[in-house]
Amino acid sequence: MADPPPAPPATRARGRPQSVLFACTLNAVRSPMAEAIARHYFGRSIHFASAGLKRAEPNGFAAAVMAEIGMDISPHNPRTFEELEDENYDLIVTLSPEAHHRALEFARDLAAEVVYWPTPDPTAATGSRDIILEAYRETRDRLAGRIKSYLHRPWESQG
Repeated sequence: MADPPPAPPATRARGRPQSVLFACTLNAVRSPMAEAIARHYFGRSIHFASAGLKRAEPNGFAAAVMAEIGMDISPHNPRTFEELEDENYDLIVTLSPEAHHRALEFARDLAAEVVYWPTPDPTAATGSRDIILEAYRETRDRLAGRIKSYLHRPWESQG
């Protein structure tokens, strides 16, 4: 009797991922924050990377709020999905609707799970420097909570 066909990559039950990609629109704020936070909590036990739909310049507010918690993202070099052609990921976490659509295309030929974590873009914040920094802190803290709870959850074995 033949084995049943595997579930589509976006819904396949998985063991704990060995390689995770965080994706957003510009790879300048949300996804580099997520990459740094994940690397901080999980070190070398999981490979982490980030990418965006378009390349942007590094963001000073993002670097400032990450430095507040001892993480330096200032050397981050934003990159796009096109630069990932030869890379493979077990899990792709998307942080914007546009990145989610692109990640589903990217993962079509991979055995990757794609999950969407709606994450507000703090670059839309207006007002004083303190108000803008607070928007970035909220994004940082939201990502930290999601990353810790998601990657620490019980995983099915890779049988």
